[in-house]
Amino acid sequence: MNPLATSAFDLPTSLAAKADPALIADDERHFAAIARSLEQSVADLSDRLDAARRESGGAGQEAMDRDLEVHRLTARLRTLRRYGLDLCLGHMVGSDGSEPVYVGRAGLTDRDGRRLLVDWRSPAAEPFFGATHANPMGLASRRRYRWTLGRISDYWDEVFTPEGYDGHAAALDDQSAFIASLGSSRSPRMQDVLGTIQADQDAIIRAGSRGALVVDGGPGTGKTVVALHRTAYLLYADPRLGHRRGGVLFVGPHQPYLAYVADVLPSLGEEGVRTCTLRDLVPEGAAAATETDPEVARLKASAEMVGAIEPAVRLYEEPPTEGMEVETPWVDLWLSADDWAEAFDAPAPGTPHNEARDEVWEALVTILADKVDQEEIPTDQLHRALRQNRELTTALARAWPMIEPTDLVGDLWEVPAYLRRCAPWLEPDQVRALQRADPQAWTTSDLPLLDAARHRLGDPEASRRRRRHDAVVAAERAQMDRVVDELLQLDDEDGMLAQLRQDGIRDALVDDAALPQADPDLLAGPFAHVVVDEAQELTDAEWQMLLIRCPSGSLTIVGDRAQARHGFTESWEERLARIGLDRVELASLSINYRTPEEVMTEAEPVIRAALPDANVPTSVRSTGVPVAYGDVADLRTVLDSWLAEHAEGVACVIGVGDIPAGALPATSRVRSLTPELSKGLEFDLVVLVDPDSFGGAGRGGIEGAVDRYVAMTRATQRLVVLR
Repeated sequence: MNPLATSAFDLPTSLAAKADPALIADDERHFAAIARSLEQSVADLSDRLDAARRESGGAGQEAMDRDLEVHRLTARLRTLRRYGLDLCLGHMVGSDGSEPVYVGRAGLTDRDGRRLLVDWRSPAAEPFFGATHANPMGLASRRRYRWTLGRISDYWDEVFTPEGYDGHAAALDDQSAFIASLGSSRSPRMQDVLGTIQADQDAIIRAGSRGALVVDGGPGTGKTVVALHRTAYLLYADPRLGHRRGGVLFVGPHQPYLAYVADVLPSLGEEGVRTCTLRDLVPEGAAAATETDPEVARLKASAEMVGAIEPAVRLYEEPPTEGMEVETPWVDLWLSADDWAEAFDAPAPGTPHNEARDEVWEALVTILADKVDQEEIPTDQLHRALRQNRELTTALARAWPMIEPTDLVGDLWEVPAYLRRCAPWLEPDQVRALQRADPQAWTTSDLPLLDAARHRLGDPEASRRRRRHDAVVAAERAQMDRVVDELLQLDDEDGMLAQLRQDGIRDALVDDAALPQADPDLLAGPFAHVVVDEAQELTDAEWQMLLIRCPSGSLTIVGDRAQARHGFTESWEERLARIGLDRVELASLSINYRTPEEVMTEAEPVIRAALPDANVPTSVRSTGVPVAYGDVADLRTVLDSWLAEHAEGVACVIGVGDIPAGALPATSRVRSLTPELSKGLEFDLVVLVDPDSFGGAGRGGIEGAVDRYVAMTRATQRLVVLR
């Protein structure tokens, strides 16, 4: 479609009234201007990107700046090419009669400096999301578009002034149409609800990033939407969180959720956010099994157990208590216990164990070399002899060994005495419970300890990689020296080539790009801000995995105490204070605009039976379709009937056992998930299969109640329960 020659609107016949030129002519003209500017912007960005890529990479900060500019231009170009006209989300009209302001996923200005789109994250766009009938924020009306294949398939007007209803009658959204029809007779409850929707979410999205912000809300209150928008907004509005400062990490509960997030964040104009689950933070997470022993899971869930990693490592950093004789070709040197202690104190606090060994080694060599008269023995020869001394290197390897994180944690589960020393608070029967035949048969409960060990130990290959790096650099420099010497022989001392005698220039000629490099751990942090969804499920031990990646304590914590499978009896403030977060603000969402009232009426008693104080939100939607009940044998019939009646939409079958062969139609519109994997997702039709079996070992308790509550509230249109 050429947007310059074709209408931006493609409204179905049923919406013919909305095609009135009086309603859309101004939009058509504005979209034509957007199309022209997009075409120009794409061409300009392509030229600038080509030029940036042709520039010399340089070195150091210059190379980093060039790479960042290429990244910025590439992301901007990808956004404009991906969306075209549907960059535009809608427009708003001020009550002062000013020109409409069009809001987009990204800002757009034409060559004359006219602002065609304001970025949705900018202060100028705030009324588009925050205005309510209780507080219009200076707006007379706003319009929101629905885009399908690059053209507008529907739109809605929301009017905030009484005199505006008549002119917008054909395009009023449900909310404005409802208010127009009821006038001043609308109920106080509905007034309160309408004044809360969107505004409370937008206030949370735009809240500051200092400290921890908890977004607490039940199903359907938009927690996930808020978390995603807040992520994009903070990166736009807070320069402290930019990619140069560490950026943002978004942590979700499971992979189906991340697949959803991966598409949403780019659509909000942000592509640089790292997303992961807790399993992704350590290599062993992918294959880790679920811990089946509840007592073992409870013991490993404490922050205190994660703290056992520190004494476990320190045990390998105790200096020898006996000295040793070190032979050299010139003289034998005595390395005393005090010398060992001095060398072991050389690494700066916080240096990872494996990476600190090189510093200990250098300190040992220096201490021994200082015992010799350097006028009698050349320093470089003495250092070389000491580094090649087999007895000394063997002694250091025993005293300060290189340790793999998996070996350290595995030893805790294999050697009772080691575990008792590192975790002296454990009772004898608890120590026995934590021992296992295969110490490295990892479960999800082990992941926080493995992560803590990895951070405390560092990379065991770092030292060998550094030595290979230094060897390559030395070889490169030697080769460059030979080339420079040959060039200098062709030139006199006053020629231009004489500048090559300068050491700085010779060093600059070494190709750093050709040197061996380790693949960076993109999830290791530190990050400037961390967003964690479904946070009610995290144990104190798992929180340590996030806090170590966010030393600033700047977090957005999204969750619902009523959806915690293992119970959540304390307040958010109490839970977070226990793990070390003392700057905590709480924002609550209490309006459910996703789950129909008919579904919530059935779901509320399920969770209140287990958690009487559960924060159950108030539904404002009603489909008129009651929750249906039936037999498990009816599953295929239910799904086939729904597919036949609905040309669009997605259904999900939620259960804990295997679905019988042939019970699911062969279509991408029907999914099958466990209750745990359905968290954070929503579907038009939800079918629960044998919900009384939910919760596993917790059947009939908190886990079963939470799983049933979560599964029921995934439905946006219809819920069917089969037993």
